[in-house]
Amino acid sequence: MPEIRLNLIARKWVIIAKEKGKKPEEFVKPKVKKRQPEFLQTCPFCPSNESASPDEISRISDEKGWKIRIVRNKFSKLSEEGEKRRWDSGLKKGVSGVGIHEVIIETPLHNLTPATMSVDQLNEVIQTYRERFIEIYGDQRVEHVIIFKNSGTSAGTSLEHPVSQVIGLPITPLQMRNRIEGYIKFSDETGECLMCKTLEDELRDGIRILLETEYFVSFVPYAALSAFHIWIFPKRHSGSFADIRSEEGRDLTINLRATLSKIYYGLDNPDFNYVIRSENPVNTNSKFFHWYLSIVPRVDTATGFELGSGMHINPVAPEISAEFLRNIMISS
Repeated sequence: MPEIRLNLIARKWVIIAKEKGKKPEEFVKPKVKKRQPEFLQTCPFCPSNESASPDEISRISDEKGWKIRIVRNKFSKLSEEGEKRRWDSGLKKGVSGVGIHEVIIETPLHNLTPATMSVDQLNEVIQTYRERFIEIYGDQRVEHVIIFKNSGTSAGTSLEHPVSQVIGLPITPLQMRNRIEGYIKFSDETGECLMCKTLEDELRDGIRILLETEYFVSFVPYAALSAFHIWIFPKRHSGSFADIRSEEGRDLTINLRATLSKIYYGLDNPDFNYVIRSENPVNTNSKFFHWYLSIVPRVDTATGFELGSGMHINPVAPEISAEFLRNIMISS
C-alpha cells in the first residue's frame, strides 16, 4: 500500500510508492553519448570567447589563466538599474523588478561537471558562492538571494558549459516566507530547530543516509518530494550560508562532489538542479532556520495531479533510493 508522508521542511504532502513503486534501475535513461570537448569554439563561456560575455564582474586566475569568472547574466530576469518601488492598490500589488542576476562560470573546461571536477576547483566555486552571496546581500534593494545550478536541458539550461547562477530578489518569495512561518511554529512548540531535529532523526534511522563527512550529512529525506531528491545538511546549526567556515566549505565540497558522483555514475549522468536554501546573513544566529543544499535529479516528470493538488508523487521509496545510491562505488 502507498504511504502519504508529510515533508515538514518543504511543507508538502508526498505520496510514496511502496510495493508497486519503480526500481531504481528504471530511472537510468542512457543518453546518446556525445563526447564533449574541453573547448568549444561556439561556447561563450569557454576561454578566448570572453567577448561574448563582456560584463565581467570579477575572476579568479592563476599563472595559466582564469579559473572562475563571474559575469552578469545576459538574459537577466531582473534589472540591475533603478530603485525598488512597491505599489498596493486594492488587489493590485507589486514591486519593481530590480535586482541582481549573475552567472558563475565554474571552470574554463567545457566538459566538466561538479562530479568530475577536482576537489580544489569545486572548493573555489563554493567559496565564490559565499563571496557573491554576501556581496549581493549588501545591495539595499535585495531582500533574498538564491544560489542555484541547472545542469541539462530538462533542468532548465541552454548551454552545456558548467555554470551556476546567483539571483538577488527585491522580495522574499512566498514559498520561503511560508516555510519560515512553519519553522517558527515548530520552534515555539518544541523549543527545537526543525532541521536539527530532522538531521538527528535521519542519523538515528540511518537507512536514508548517503554520506556523512566531518561537517556535513547527505541523505534522501523521509518524505522526499521526488525520486532521488537529496538534502545536504551542515551538522553545525547556522541560519545562513554566509556563516560557513573555510574548513566546512572544503568538507561541503567533498560531500557534494561525492554525492553528485553517485548520481552521475548510478543514474548515468542525469540532468539535475541544486539550490542553496539560506537566510540573510543578518539572520545567521536564527534559532529556527538551518541552511542546507537541495539536489533534485530530473529523472521523473510532474503530472497534472501534482499541479492540481499541490502534493507530490515519489515513485520510488526514499529508503530504496538511498540504498541504491549508497551502494554506488566512486573514486576519490
